[in-house]
Amino acid sequence: MLYFAVANYGFDGGMSVTCSHNTKEFNGFKMVRAEAFPIGEDSGLKEIEELAKSNFVEEGKGQSQEKEILSDYVKKNEIEESFSFKVFIDTANGVAGIPTEKIFNKPNYISLFGELDGNFPNHDPNPLKEGSLAVLCSRIIESKGDIGIAFDGDGDRVFFVDEKGRMISSDLVLALCSGVLRRKNTGARILYDIRCSNIVKETIENNGGIGIQSRVGHSFIKKIMREQDVIFGGEYSGHFYSKNDFYAENPFLVVSIILSEMKKQEKPLSEIIDKYRKYFHSGEINFKVEDKEAKIKEIKEKYGNGKLSLLDGIRIDFDKWWISLRSSNTEPLLRLIVEAETEQLLQQMIEEITEIITK
Repeated sequence: MLYFAVANYGFDGGMSVTCSHNTKEFNGFKMVRAEAFPIGEDSGLKEIEELAKSNFVEEGKGQSQEKEILSDYVKKNEIEESFSFKVFIDTANGVAGIPTEKIFNKPNYISLFGELDGNFPNHDPNPLKEGSLAVLCSRIIESKGDIGIAFDGDGDRVFFVDEKGRMISSDLVLALCSGVLRRKNTGARILYDIRCSNIVKETIENNGGIGIQSRVGHSFIKKIMREQDVIFGGEYSGHFYSKNDFYAENPFLVVSIILSEMKKQEKPLSEIIDKYRKYFHSGEINFKVEDKEAKIKEIKEKYGNGKLSLLDGIRIDFDKWWISLRSSNTEPLLRLIVEAETEQLLQQMIEEITEIITK
């Protein structure tokens, strides 16, 4: 909504007080320039840091006014097509409960934890945390729901659970969306981050699109999308970006695409997604490492005969498997992803690489 307001009304910038998807102990600011252009480390944050250190103060008082943006935001994201699916929506007591209540105001949409509560009393507001979606998954199974939709604490990420109560990896959602969007946009450019399964690139290219691989992070992705005229993009972490939404996140667009495809194919969500389960993907595995660069170098030398990318940490591709190893910017963590053509090869490579990292 912040991105929408800044770009839609022509403001010069915007700021929200937010803890993102973190719990109540955390807080901070998220800032954007005009047209919802993100302010990242290489596009303004360093200058803001220097201003803060210099105790910069602008004398005088500005003016303020209140503006109601919710109705315009809801109108832009209205899902006009009707669906008979039984849909459970978990907003984790976060701000996504406000627009979802209006956008999904129909009896077959069942809200879970829609009340605003910054203490997050029911579960962690990060859907990727273990156990966060336990209630959503169990309710779908118990009540024979067709789909579960989960938002994170600040509402810029969305996740999906099928009718069997299984969480669907966001890169498989991206693969599905890219196939749908390509039908209407021949030769379109679609972006994915380096953590995504190879099925994403294959789906984009097999449908006549152009796949653009990016490093992780919304500020980098939005910049690339603008520069290369990318119509849609997604991250393994559940962020989805749209050119028609000022290159910002729009989870409601993805919800609409998924529901429409379920209706069109007349199949349960699990069957629709199964065609994209071609590879075995480890998900992100974190290791606490003090000298992260030394370990990355060691892995790079060990598997140096593969196809190397230095776009974000290292990614090394082989014929039947690939590895991504990235350093966290905020913690002493290395983030590992392995994908392989067989489950046996996946486990073998995870064990082999884990031994090198932890020894």
